[in-house]
Formats: sequence, C-alpha cells, structure tokens
Amino acid sequence: TDGKAVKLLSSSSAALYFEWESALVADGGAAQYEVVFDKLDGDFSKPLYTVTSDNNGNSNGANISHKILNQVATKAGINPGESGDVIWSVYAIRGMKRVLSKAKKVLNIKTLEGFAEIPDELFITGEATEGGTDVAASLPFKLVGNGEYEIFTKLEAGKKYTFTDRKSAEGRVFYSEDQTKIKEGETGSNSIAKTAVYRIRIDFNVAAVTYTEIKNMGVYFSPSGAVVLDLPYQGKGIWSATGIINFKQESWGRDQRYKFQMETVKAGKAETLQLGTQNGTDSPPNSSSAPSYYFVRILPNLSQWDDKWKFADAVDGHPTKIAMILQGDKDYTHTVVPN
Repeated sequence: TDGKAVKLLSSSSAALYFEWESALVADGGAAQYEVVFDKLDGDFSKPLYTVTSDNNGNSNGANISHKILNQVATKAGINPGESGDVIWSVYAIRGMKRVLSKAKKVLNIKTLEGFAEIPDELFITGEATEGGTDVAASLPFKLVGNGEYEIFTKLEAGKKYTFTDRKSAEGRVFYSEDQTKIKEGETGSNSIAKTAVYRIRIDFNVAAVTYTEIKNMGVYFSPSGAVVLDLPYQGKGIWSATGIINFKQESWGRDQRYKFQMETVKAGKAETLQLGTQNGTDSPPNSSSAPSYYFVRILPNLSQWDDKWKFADAVDGHPTKIAMILQGDKDYTHTVVPN
C-alpha cells in the first residue's frame, strides 16, 4: 500500500510483510526478487538497503524485520523516535537480467526510540573509571532486563569515560552528552561533575541513561529499625567493614534479623533504598547453606521486617566482617564472616 505508516517495535519478532505481483518472464520461467529502499528523491541506483525476498528470493513477498526497517530509516537520516518517509520498489531478476518495477511506494517509518542492535554485553572504561584507560580492564555491567544494564561504580569528576560492548578497541562506543540520552559514536565520551559512587542504568530500548549517587551503604538491623554498621566503599562494587553486632534480647530469644540500606540521590532528589533477600528465608545460615542464601536484590519498598536475613549465632557480640558485593559479572550478594 502506498503511503503506509509503520511504528517500529523493539521485539526481535516484529516484522512487516511486503507483497507484489509476480513478474512475467519471457521464457516462462520464474523470476527472483529483491526489495530495495531509497530516500524519497532516490532512483534506486544506489539503494539504502536491499533485501532478498522470502524463500531465497523465489517468493513474491518478503517479511522484513522492524530491526532492518530501523536501519533503513537510519540510513535515510530519520532520527531515533521520529517519523519519516522512504520509498521502496522491487527488482525482478532472471539470470543476468535485472528489471526494476515501474511502481514505487512510499513507506512512513516511525523509528525506535532506542537501538535496533542492542549489545549483548556492556562495559565502562576510561580515565574517570576504576579500571582506567586500559579497555581490557574495563568493568562489566549487569544485564538486568531485556536491553537494560546496570553498574555500581565510582567515577572521577571532569575525566572522560565511555561505555563499550567489548573489552577491546573493536567494540562499539556509547556515550551521553546530557546524562539522559545514550548515543553511539567512536568520537563521543562522557564526563561527570562530581566524584562519587554511582548506580548507572542504561536502557537501550529507549536510549536512556540514569545516574544515582550512592551516598552511603550500611547494615540495617531490623530489631533497631536503623543502620547499625556503615559500610564504606572499597572499590569495584564492594562496600565492607568490620564491626560488632549485638543481637536484641526478646522474651522468646535473641533477635538477629537484618538487611541493608543505602542513601541515594537521583536527579537532585534524596531517596532511601533497602536491599534484601532474593530468596526469602526465616532461618540463619549454616555450613551447608547454598551461596544463593546471600543473594541480594534492591527492594521496591522500605520496611522494618520484610525480605530480611538472619545472622548466624556466631555473629552475636563478636567482631564480624560484612561486605556488600554488587558486581556485574556475578549475582549480587553479600558476605558475613565472624572473626
């Protein structure tokens, strides 16, 4: 249909079906087909994109993915999240002969807000980062959703850094000039105004980035309803300290319930967040407890008692090293080691 409009979706299965009448071939054989795209003022002599029709070119139809259509739109100069027109037509091919259809159609494409090619890994590198300028030492993000990444890391103010999908010079480079929208380009870079520990979240589906400053992290002791041990940042996603936790005496016994709490600032607004169990428990750990007992998630709500762990009895009143570990290449977790 001429003038058809399509709004692209980031789903890998999203596609648009193109169909045309079969070509009449002089020798009675069957033609093969290619769909070609061009700018509105183009003549298809140097098409923006060429797609072989279905069934290895033998079908008079082509199911073309939204991912490819987004690439067509990008080549036509249509910006992310905006609409624009391209033209398309079909080549019929028989042997060495290629004939362009006299019909050309206009297609209006509303492009993806984000990236059609979402990276399958993501790292941070550069002078401002904890890994420095050696891209081989870049720090990994954690994949937290479809096309969504997160990292907890320290950044130095006024120094350059970038995001990349490979621990090598051949990787794609991503950056944000305004700390809001993500762009791709080898010459781009980021810088931050304040040296601090940050939670950086990137959503490639909508080309968005957010920065949350982590002001402090601590052990939240549920019986006290407060943080009882501050955990200073040690580097590369780890906070830790050694301290003494005294369980609270109740009529039924010693209360040993705990989780974690961090104070943050996002877009100038202070927010308290808690970190608790990924796998709910009402028992303290023992020597046979699985590593998953200690796995951590950021909780949607604040509470005194929900999503807590229980300290082992050996912690009560004894110096204990407690660490929070939020690193991209492993499950978020924590450790509790009585001395």
